[in-house]
Parts: sequence; structure tokens; C-alpha cells
Amino acid sequence: MQTTELDKPKSNCGIVAVYGHEDASIYAYQALYALQHRGQESSGIVSSDGEQVHRHVGMGLVTQAFPDINVLKSLTGKLAIGHNRYSTTGKTMLHNAQPFLVNFKEGPLALSHNGNFVNSGSVRDRLVKDGAIFQTTSDTEVVLHLMARSKAKDIAGKIKDALDTIKGAYSLVMITRDAIFGVRDPRGWRPLCIGEKDGAYFIVSETCALDLIGANYVREVEPGELVVIDKNGPKVHWLAEKASRCACIFEHVYFSRPDSKIFDENVDRARRKLGKNLALEHPANADIVISVPDSSNTAALGYASSSGIKFEIGLIRNHYVGRTFIHPEQSARDFNVRVKFNPVEGVLRDRRVVVVEDSIVRGTTLKHLTTMLRRAGAKEVHVRVSSPPIIAPCFYGMDFPTKGELIADNRTVEDIRKSLGVDSLGYLSLEGMVSAVSRNKDKGFCTSCFTGEYPLQAEARTTKFLHETEV
Repeated sequence: MQTTELDKPKSNCGIVAVYGHEDASIYAYQALYALQHRGQESSGIVSSDGEQVHRHVGMGLVTQAFPDINVLKSLTGKLAIGHNRYSTTGKTMLHNAQPFLVNFKEGPLALSHNGNFVNSGSVRDRLVKDGAIFQTTSDTEVVLHLMARSKAKDIAGKIKDALDTIKGAYSLVMITRDAIFGVRDPRGWRPLCIGEKDGAYFIVSETCALDLIGANYVREVEPGELVVIDKNGPKVHWLAEKASRCACIFEHVYFSRPDSKIFDENVDRARRKLGKNLALEHPANADIVISVPDSSNTAALGYASSSGIKFEIGLIRNHYVGRTFIHPEQSARDFNVRVKFNPVEGVLRDRRVVVVEDSIVRGTTLKHLTTMLRRAGAKEVHVRVSSPPIIAPCFYGMDFPTKGELIADNRTVEDIRKSLGVDSLGYLSLEGMVSAVSRNKDKGFCTSCFTGEYPLQAEARTTKFLHETEV
């Protein structure tokens, strides 16, 4: 079977929690729908009516996992959490679908996780030696085993004990019979924010989910903060570990929806600034600017605005192709690109074209797109990238290929230009990228995939575990 996946870094996961609304599971479903871009492998919801906890998970998109309203109606109660999964550890199968649900001596608890732990391999080994029996290949399950072994008197204390042992990039939401919990790692790698509507509270990955359900944005969950919401309202705890902020800059470059606000910054504003900075650093003699839809649309608008070159729609994306598409010519190496994109010949013919892309991983998609643009009559093709060259893998929740598979590994920009077959190539500088995504110079960002400098090292056992369990 030939897949239609493009040469892009895979996103991590989308999470949501709802407290205090009769339609908690429906709101969780709607929030997951808005967060579909963060994970398409499986989707699930756990709800609580104060006495019983109910769970439903399914493979595929949100609409596939929840095919009719009766499924949602079975998830009764005023509390709910949800999860959209893209696996960075653990194979794609139903028993790895989240939220996970377990029974402690204190009662039922469910967990949804976005991110990646960097020491899960050794922690898992130790737990297994102590007699733990794992039901999944996901690193998320490690947290539940650690919580079960905690001597803390309440769930908040058990969460803190577990997260004092496990390290990495994570945002988590949890649910018990009568409370929800939201927590971010001490470096704040992954986004998480709080919303409110008619006395009900929401904890979600991105504000676009709050917009869909009509909730008001309150604030982001701070790095290292554990928020507990129960009948007494929100209460804040703090994890023991203290660290400098390392928010994932790729959330602004590519992952998050442009209509979201993450890390207290509007993604649309940041991406327009990325494009403007790119135009200043790498101008081009060209007739039109086009984007590779949809993720680079906003950066392309910024480039066009700053350069004075007219923005045009030169590529049409087919939004109705599923995650896999069977075709008879398995040897057609560029079919995945052709089924996703089609050039607009009337726009491109005899034009010098600037193609704005948000990132280049292996370069395979862009190479095929360049061929398509030239076949459609483009006179020149100039590629501009609104981020620096990706030179290193990520251990914090992004599924980048190995270092040797990256097109920028040990290659100059000129080498890459020749490989892509374009007339010119320009990457945004690291400084240009960082200055674009935040107006607050004191805010720290993780740029490991662009620099190879890691604020938190992943142990060898865990990286081996990631490789062995990944699909």
C-alpha cells in the first residue's frame, strides 16, 4: 500500500480536559476535532459522572473513532478528558490508544499525554525488574506505574512523585471520579492552556479548541505547574524540578494551527514575521510568491508583504485524500506528491517563482514539487525556507528521521540547492527565527533540531526503545 504522507516532521498529540459541564464528552469531542492536526492515528475520550468512569477509544480520525452520537451519549458525566494520538513511542495499535484508564486503590484514573520522556527506557527496565507488567509499548504507561508506587496521600502528590522520576517534554491531562488535572514539564516544551465557559473549565493543547467550543482563553499552564480542578475550583501545585524555559519553537514554525495562541503568542503573527524576516535576509528577483499549502501559507504572505512581490495561489492541495491511497503504479515515486498537490499552470507559466516552505526534512517532497512547477511552465524556481536547516533529530516529541536521513546533514546550502534542482535557496537564520516567534527576549525556546545542542539529554536506552517500538 502506498501512503500519501508527505516529507514533514510528524506532530505529537492533542489533549483536552473538561470540568463542570453536562456535555463534557461532547465538548471534549469538539476540542479533539479542532486538534485533529496534532494526531490522526487514534482518538479517545474518558468521562466521569462522579460514580463511574467511562472510556471509548478508536483508531483513525476523531470522526472514525466516534462514528455516531450514541457513542458520545454513553460517555456520561460533567468531567472528561480526550486524546488524539500520533505515536513518537509505541506502535500504532488499539491498545496504545489513549486516554489510558487504570484502577488505583484510590479509584479510577485516566491519562492523556503529549510529548516524550527521555529516560523512559531505564525507568521501564527498573519497573519490570520490580515486577511491573506493562500492557502497552507507550512511554506514557510508565507514569501510571510510578504513580501506583507512590506513597503520597493524594493524586496530586502521586503525580508530582512520578514526574520527579520521569524526565522529558510533556503536557498531561488526567481525570478521576471528581477532578481533572493538567501539568506541563518544567521547561514548558509542549503547549497547554486553560479556558472557561459558563463556569466550566477546559485544559487544551491549543486555543483553536477553545474557539470551537466558544470558551474564553484564561492563560497558559506555566512550565512546571500542576493545575487541579475539582468542586472547590482550580488549585495550583508545582513540580520540584526547576529549569529554564525551552518551549518548542517548531510549534510556531509548523505544528500549531495558525489561528491558535500558544506560549502566549499568536501563531499567525509569528509566522507572518517569519516570512518578513526571511524576505529581508533572502530577497529574490521574482514575479510571484507561492506557498506549499497549507502550513506555509502565512509565512508566504509575510514574505510577499515584505518583499513587495505579489502573492499567488500556485499550488492547489487536495484536502480529501485519506491517510493512505492505493494506486496501481507502486513504482511512481512522485505519486504521493501528485495526489496531494496540483500546480496552477495559468499562474506559473513563464513566471519566476518564489516558493515559501516552512521546513525541509529529507527534501523528497520539495524535489518533486520543483519538477511539477517546471512542468507547469515556471521559468525559475527560488525556494525560501522560514526556518534554519534541520541538522539533528528530536527527542522531545517530534518524529524526525535519523540524522543521516536529513537533507541538511553534512551538506552546504549550495549542496542542498543542487539536490533540489532549484535556481536559488535561502534558509531563515536562527536569529531571524527566534526574534520572529516572541516579542519577549527573555522567553527561551528549544532549537535543538537546528543546532544539535540539547537542553536535556536522552539516555541511550530510551533512544533504542524509541527506535524498536516505533512503526
